[in-house]
Amino acid sequence: MNKKKKGFLTSFSIILILIFVLGIISHLLPKAEFVGEEIVNGSGVVGASLSDILMSPILGFENAIDVGIFVLILGGFLAVVARTKALETGIQVLVRKLKGHELVLIPILMFIFSLGGTTYGMLEETVGFYALLSATMVMAGMDTVVASAIVLLGAGSGVLGSTINPFAVGAAVSALPEGTVVNQGLIIGIGVALWLTTLLISIIFVMLYAKRVIKKKGSTILSLREQKNMEKEYGVKEGEVKKEAHLDFHQKVTLCLFALTFVVMIIGFIPWEDFGITFFSQFTGWLTGSPLGSWYFFESALWFLIMAILIGAINHTGEKSFVDTFVDGADDMVGVILIIAIARGASVLMQVTHLDNYIIYNAAELLRNVPAFVFTPLNYILHVVLSILVPSSSGLVTLSAPIIGPLATQLNYSVETTVMTMVAANGLVNLITPTCGAIMGGLALAKVEYSTWFKWAFKVVLTIAIVNIIILTLFSVILV
Repeated sequence: MNKKKKGFLTSFSIILILIFVLGIISHLLPKAEFVGEEIVNGSGVVGASLSDILMSPILGFENAIDVGIFVLILGGFLAVVARTKALETGIQVLVRKLKGHELVLIPILMFIFSLGGTTYGMLEETVGFYALLSATMVMAGMDTVVASAIVLLGAGSGVLGSTINPFAVGAAVSALPEGTVVNQGLIIGIGVALWLTTLLISIIFVMLYAKRVIKKKGSTILSLREQKNMEKEYGVKEGEVKKEAHLDFHQKVTLCLFALTFVVMIIGFIPWEDFGITFFSQFTGWLTGSPLGSWYFFESALWFLIMAILIGAINHTGEKSFVDTFVDGADDMVGVILIIAIARGASVLMQVTHLDNYIIYNAAELLRNVPAFVFTPLNYILHVVLSILVPSSSGLVTLSAPIIGPLATQLNYSVETTVMTMVAANGLVNLITPTCGAIMGGLALAKVEYSTWFKWAFKVVLTIAIVNIIILTLFSVILV
């Protein structure tokens, strides 16, 4: 047992080691050539200085300031809600009513999260749900790995199979050179195939694991330390679920406001005008300065702050008690914010060294003379590697689409399949990579070590990757 514990690395160590490895690699590759101040794309990289390596995690804070503020205020909001015991009591009531049918929650919730993923790339916005579902699943006799998987694999399945997601499919199509003909219907069709097969695989894996944990607690993959942390944060006393739990009027109102808070946030993130829907643009501009559909993390942070104050007022929380509770909740999120910010450091170093450009330009040359049934799997693997270093879907496709898209056109291969290969590979990696702030932050909230998540999720991700490659290769051959 001691040896096993010594083998665990914290999320911080894993990310920092990766950053140093990237810095070393930048000195082993050819040096970049410059024309004036412009780098010749694909000619080489700029060797990272020691200061570049050391500063990249710090600059990650600047890069992640928006999501950091959102998570900080989210923590305060959750603490204010927790103080009312509305959520705790509501979960007890739900678990009692399900009466042994708790597993039905898994496919329902995963499908809902996947809808957010496929339509608008819901991933970082899910951080707040890790704590909520951790409490629910633990009380239902499962563990926080199940809770994490519901959120991450649910939303991630949708992102991987993006259909109208403007931050993935939209960004990729926009980044293609002018004049490139793209059939949006084909993209949606390929996206649906990837989305639903990935979701089905994920649901099966999560339900099989959850069933084992319910049947035998010892089958959990969590270490003893993680189990203790889970029980301390989300556990209940023996027999507590069996006690009669009733929601009073204030708690019912609190739960309604709690649900409304997240619903409005989700509506706020979806770019409605891109889909020709202008109804929502009439709302909240006066409140946040941006109408629903144009929100990002700053607007959501303000919304959660307003709702925290409203919930505190409805429950007659005194000013001092409210402030103390809110500050304590925000304080609990500092570790999560640190992980998210440091994870961004890898992307910062990639940009400084131009390592991302070097990889994509040289890989494109290798793909130039291969048949379609080889081009697609290799293209997928290439973007898996790139996505570890550039986890942002919009960042990756903006970098890659102007190069790989025209190459596919020149070879008479399907541009639509090429676009979805980039999107799917990026979505796959964002189910497991330590450079994704949403993963690291969510797991920190769920009290699950990254190494534990990697160990559990590896088989799921590998299965998804194989099925993805088969589907994409079939489309690429059919559409040649």
